[in-house]
Amino acid sequence: MEHIVVPFAASIDRRKNTSAQIAEQLQSAIKYHTEKGWKYVRVENITTFVNAEIGCFGIGAKPAQTLFTHLIIFEK
Repeated sequence: MEHIVVPFAASIDRRKNTSAQIAEQLQSAIKYHTEKGWKYVRVENITTFVNAEIGCFGIGAKPAQTLFTHLIIFEK
């Protein structure tokens, strides 16, 4: 069995129904890959911790941060 993992990040217009926009974009991504023979499996959320950068004498320092990535998984 083959798998592909596709990153997913929705773009929204805050003046509109954001959940509907997100759902439409996810549906579009799923449709695109199923038309290519892939079967939708699930959406996974990955949390990544990025360490702080101290910089040189504090110049250019960056705080630690947590990043959230959404991935769509398909199989054949």
